[in-house]
Amino acid sequence: MNRKYLVASALLIWAAAPLSAQSVKAGIDAWQRADYPGAVTIWRPLAEKGDADAQFNLGQAYRLGRGVETNLAAAKTWFERAANQGHIDAETTLGLLLFQNGNQAEGLTWLKKAAVQGEPRAQLMYGTALVNGDGVTQDPILGYAYIHRAAAQGLGPAKDTLAQLDQMLPIADRKRGADIAGQIAKAEATAGPAPQQPVSKPVQAVTKARPASKAAPKSVVAKTQPSAPEPAPKKIAAKEASAKPSPKPAPAATPVSANGHWRIQLGAFSKKGSAESLYKKVSGKDALAGRKPFYVAAGAVTRLQIGPFESRSAAESACRAVGSACFPVEAK
Repeated sequence: MNRKYLVASALLIWAAAPLSAQSVKAGIDAWQRADYPGAVTIWRPLAEKGDADAQFNLGQAYRLGRGVETNLAAAKTWFERAANQGHIDAETTLGLLLFQNGNQAEGLTWLKKAAVQGEPRAQLMYGTALVNGDGVTQDPILGYAYIHRAAAQGLGPAKDTLAQLDQMLPIADRKRGADIAGQIAKAEATAGPAPQQPVSKPVQAVTKARPASKAAPKSVVAKTQPSAPEPAPKKIAAKEASAKPSPKPAPAATPVSANGHWRIQLGAFSKKGSAESLYKKVSGKDALAGRKPFYVAAGAVTRLQIGPFESRSAAESACRAVGSACFPVEAK
């Protein structure tokens, strides 16, 4: 199948879609010759007449500032027009753009729509938000399911995030999430709505992606968040919508020397302020006496780490005593 429009990626790979109109293809050809003004000239009248792919491409031109002056407001307008026609890549890109620029609620609305239709970047971002309760009601099992599904489709950053979650969530939760991921995959295959969990990183690229689905809408420590996007995008906690299992009792950690190369990581957030808020909640724990927070930038997210600890076992002991989902990491 011919590719219809080009894409640029930030933290996440930004969107691409199949070719359906030779006139839009002419714009792509011009773009690939670095004739950006020529591409915009071709796309604009098509976009104004309602062609969703031309609208998406024109939005990309405004977002990247090629052939036109960079104008994120104009980019948003064109992405919205395409997204309102069910253009899955426009839904994803619009969601990433909004999320990255502080409008999490609206951004997640679009990312959820694309995630339900099987868009892996949107699945990673929406799943990450569910795991962390970042802008949505926290549901780590459903979040795990979406991230699992994105990883199954070959999205590298989703695989990284899933591996991290596998270290943090109980095996029972992971199994439930994997089962739901299977249901999501079946729903995608039949173009039906995805099941709901009952209570409970810019390099320009031209890539191939699935056509936009017309089905009704229903990326934790995400290593991909919009610079989205990886987008991304945080606290990997284990609070279910229905009932949060009581943390396993753990003895108070014995004070140890605040030296060493180990830390505990409690999550990663799209906003540093969220990481700081979490630190304030746990800083009074005896297990963290004498330790300090480290706010580690990782693409578009900020990871909250606390330490140092003199050994991995000491860090693991602190994790148990803190009573929050966390895991040991070795400081580089």
